Amino acid sequence: MSDDPENTLIMTLPAGEVVIRLRPDLAPNHVARIKELVREGFYDDVTFHRVIPGFMAQGGDPTGTGRGGSQKPNLKAEFSSEPHVRGVCSMARTPHPDSANSQFFICFDDATFLDNQYTVWGQIVSGMEAVDALPKGEPPPNPGRITSLKVAADV
Repeated sequence: MSDDPENTLIMTLPAGEVVIRLRPDLAPNHVARIKELVREGFYDDVTFHRVIPGFMAQGGDPTGTGRGGSQKPNLKAEFSSEPHVRGVCSMARTPHPDSANSQFFICFDDATFLDNQYTVWGQIVSGMEAVDALPKGEPPPNPGRITSLKVAADV
């Protein structure tokens, strides 16, 4: 686990526990939003509605359609040159750069073509095999769900 419980998330998926180290150094506003939503229970029981082998798993939409988000305002982009590689957590958005809200994706493999275009806010430090086990599809016929998502400091 990360050495900073306030900047560590514990995500429980059907296949196991995933530990995510948050990156407030890269995206302080996005990290603050993710923690705010986590503490409200927003992500609990939300599906991964888009899971593409060799690319990424996307979730964070309470409607499960890929078109929904939280009731909070969209966030201004915090793009960085941090590489989109296996285990990186980044915000999904519309074609408008400042449209990230609650949806996020986890990279299965290198996707460095996304660098400087999407906001990286975390890195999986353990449990990536549970993400690998998510049902595949756009959307998957029987999507994987986040059982719970917590800030480690609150557990």
